[in-house]
Amino acid sequence: MVCKLKEWEPSDAKDLAAALSNKKVLDNLRDGLPFPYTEKDALDYISFVLSADKTNSFAYAVEADGKVVGSVGVFRKENIHFRTAELGYYLSEDYWNRGIMTEAVKLLCKKVFAESDIIRIFAEPFTHNTGSCRVLEKCGFLKEGVMKKNAFKNGKVCDMALYALTKEE
Repeated sequence: MVCKLKEWEPSDAKDLAAALSNKKVLDNLRDGLPFPYTEKDALDYISFVLSADKTNSFAYAVEADGKVVGSVGVFRKENIHFRTAELGYYLSEDYWNRGIMTEAVKLLCKKVFAESDIIRIFAEPFTHNTGSCRVLEKCGFLKEGVMKKNAFKNGKVCDMALYALTKEE
């Protein structure tokens, strides 16, 4: 499956809302996203992304089959961690297990390392989200450890994995 990264556009709001109105997708993300996720929520997010500092936020729509099917972003940390960034992503359930997110993460990490001074990208998926962990492994991220009882999601205490990819000199 071929995907591409593209800048967000207001016209992507409908596809974004559809992807995030799925509880299975939201169950693997951090809290704070409304459910159901409306087109207005999507437009607010797109507006936020488009106005963000492009040296600190690298957020893109993931496009496949001519429509937006997900999102991938790398977000710079602060203070002594200013050359480190956190990776986040999600994919519409209809597109799971097709290699799309693996391709999108590879494309974005390559872009961030080539176009910025960021030297380390990390991600913290729930350990029970084996699909997300597999994406990171296929992209060359190394599992640095498991953070025990690191989150409270949907009424349960959850472990999270810590994965990282560093820029090759």
